[in-house]
Amino acid sequence: MNQNNSSRFTPLLLAICLIAGILIGTFYANHFSGNRLNIINTSSNKVNDLLRIIDDQYVDTVNMTELVEMAMPRILSELDPHSAYLRAKEAEASAESLKGSFSGIGVSLTMQNDTARIINIIKGGPAEKVGLLAGDRIISADSQQLAGQKIAIEECIKYLKGEKGSKVKLGIRRMGEKEILYFTVTREDIPVHSVEAAYMLTPETGYVKIKSFSETTYPELLVALAKLEQQGFKNLVIDLRDNTGGIMQTAIQMTNIFLPKNRLILYTEGRKFPREEYRSDGRGAFQNLPLVVLINESSASASEIFAGAIQDNDRGTIVGRRSFGKGLVQQPIEFRDGSLIRLTIARYYTPSGRCIQKPYERGHGEEYDNDLLERYERGEFFSQDSIKQSGPQFKTRLGRTVYGSGGIMPDVFIPEDTSEITSYYKEAMWSGLIHQYALNFTDAHRKELNGMDTNKEIVRFLKQQNIVGKFADFAQQRGLRRRNLMLYKSRHLFERSLCAAIINNTKEVEQFYEYINSDDPVVNRAVTILAEGKAFPEAPQKDNASTRK
Repeated sequence: MNQNNSSRFTPLLLAICLIAGILIGTFYANHFSGNRLNIINTSSNKVNDLLRIIDDQYVDTVNMTELVEMAMPRILSELDPHSAYLRAKEAEASAESLKGSFSGIGVSLTMQNDTARIINIIKGGPAEKVGLLAGDRIISADSQQLAGQKIAIEECIKYLKGEKGSKVKLGIRRMGEKEILYFTVTREDIPVHSVEAAYMLTPETGYVKIKSFSETTYPELLVALAKLEQQGFKNLVIDLRDNTGGIMQTAIQMTNIFLPKNRLILYTEGRKFPREEYRSDGRGAFQNLPLVVLINESSASASEIFAGAIQDNDRGTIVGRRSFGKGLVQQPIEFRDGSLIRLTIARYYTPSGRCIQKPYERGHGEEYDNDLLERYERGEFFSQDSIKQSGPQFKTRLGRTVYGSGGIMPDVFIPEDTSEITSYYKEAMWSGLIHQYALNFTDAHRKELNGMDTNKEIVRFLKQQNIVGKFADFAQQRGLRRRNLMLYKSRHLFERSLCAAIINNTKEVEQFYEYINSDDPVVNRAVTILAEGKAFPEAPQKDNASTRK
């Protein structure tokens, strides 16, 4: 009886299983057919349908992975200027720059005449340990020829980087040596310092140059401040010019050093992310230190968080030119292949409540990218009157007026000085000839230059060598016609650029900044503000008419 009943229901069970299988298969086909492309599906997603149709029916064979790789940036560009897609290698390089270290041989490189030339050797690094020298030319890395192959600098660097402990055999062409020299270098972790310089501008004023906001910037800044404290600094200049930003949390940590307890540093807010405030904890060691912050049109993101918090809290004076204007927060979202998207999830707001994001239109990234050029063309870099801030007004703690929707406007505007610039000088800079000549001169006089300790000695030696005149001859031999009247007008700029490049080729980066800051009008103005005791902003004076009763 039981056996007959079970056999009677067998066809029914098979039918039910078949229908269930069809339904489940249809469900997964509709919802997860694009899984191999790592695309998030929704019930109304046409993208997966399109890709599946192309893959199945298009006239030619299509590399679907590459098609998606090309489509991802285009999709994200339709959202805002800062949502972006990074391929695996790009994501790795980006993470490396924020981490504050990488595994390599410890050299700085440039490409000249299709050959990688070592500019500087990191002290204590693996390259120095085996005897590599500044000026050496890298001919090969293991079996890969690097010289004369028209390899980009990025490709060359790829052969020098690698896992910690791995080895690379380098073929080196060295000036004065007839044969190629070979060195086997063991790769090590190489620190990438975001605090590039910390030294005393005057007996009382310290200077710190920060080039980015990475994982190591906060401890690096603490070390720099401790160094300046030992030298007796009583005032501070923090230089954020050309600092395009980095990690938001690092900017918050750095700002905390200078603010009293419970001061708002910034807050973030987005459609799916409720308002989140970040406040100072009162444990900063330099809450009363007179402070000036330098910014320019390339100071962005985390730089603007720091400058905005200092300005809105009336904690210091901002000097320079209007900042970039990036007030959007990106969240990295990784894919299994190592690629990632940076998706804008919120806006950040300075303590006064302003979002300093400059205006943009979705899908018009080219116009957004040309904003700085437009600022230049309408004269904003040269005249404060040319700056048009039409965004909403906000008030700092003391009641000073600040503006949103367009970056951080400095408290003290310093125009770009163009009085000595000529077309001859600009062409020399843009062509790279100044850089080339500086490298050649450094190689030819490295022994003498290494024996000089101070910038004053180096500059005196270079002037004795008539470096400007010799550069003009060098440039003319390479197609840049010598123009003596323009050379005379721009002589100081030529001399400054050549001296700076040669100092950078032979000395530590801190010494380079000491040289270029010595006649920098923005730095000099900061020193004057601090010397006059005007670093702390004052409340605006009330109109007498409004105070009469």
